[in-house]
Amino acid sequence: MVAHLSGFAYYFTGIGHLIGPLVVWLLKKDGSPFVDVNGKEALNFQISMTIYGVVSLLLIITVVGALIGIPLLIAIHILQVAGMIIASIKAADGLAWRYPLTIRFL
Repeated sequence: MVAHLSGFAYYFTGIGHLIGPLVVWLLKKDGSPFVDVNGKEALNFQISMTIYGVVSLLLIITVVGALIGIPLLIAIHILQVAGMIIASIKAADGLAWRYPLTIRFL
């Protein structure tokens, strides 16, 4: 659950959404298969959201892309917050949950 909730560090540090799940996953992955699965999933989701956010910001720079980039950036943040909350609740209940639109790096 901590791996999923640590993504909220983004709103305080700007990069904590990547470091938080990474630290939790690296420290606890060998002790519990459940933490291993959830930690990787949280980290993959945060990496994916970062990539999607950068692409949205690049779209905002262009004149026509601003019409697409701004709503896309808002949608990404809503998906990120909702996903972290849902995943945390599922993890607290002992269930593994797969985030939508996640690129599986790990």
